[in-house]
Amino acid sequence: MSADLRTALADADLLFDRAALEQAIARMAVAIRADYVDGVDTRPVYLTVMHGGMPFAAQLAMELGALGLDLEFDYLHATRYRGATAGGELLWKHRPATSLKGRRVLLVDDIFDEGHTMAAITAWCHAEGAADVRIAALALKRHDRAVPDLQADYVGIEVPDRYVFGYGMDYHEQGRNLPAIYALKD
Repeated sequence: MSADLRTALADADLLFDRAALEQAIARMAVAIRADYVDGVDTRPVYLTVMHGGMPFAAQLAMELGALGLDLEFDYLHATRYRGATAGGELLWKHRPATSLKGRRVLLVDDIFDEGHTMAAITAWCHAEGAADVRIAALALKRHDRAVPDLQADYVGIEVPDRYVFGYGMDYHEQGRNLPAIYALKD
């Protein structure tokens, strides 16, 4: 563990431990499975938003599989942060190879904060012909700065309006694989 991450952890509050996060993910899987049970079309396209969404997306996918929901996996990498703590212009690093035309898409990410990145990703999915686009976010940040008319369809936990890291969320590109979520002290 780097010195920067050790310092951050020493100055952070533990918000959710691994057990609490795993319980939240299991609850989300039940709700998602209920919405996809109708079998209207082929299996949904499960798009993981990299890099932060990877730990959560893997766990959620296993929970959905245990409930009998098959998924078609792909990923995308679009970022506004590039290792910084504030967002800038959207940069696409990878777009999915799977055709979205006429498909149901489930976007899976670590946190729904203000929603600017997710709004651009959702618009792109619709432009690619997706029939339905839903958002699953492990964490929802509580504040009033969110993009109007956009929200996560499935949320595991809510976090305060503080800098959070762990379980996919980074502290200056560190700590994504911490098995808990922490918030820097105010």
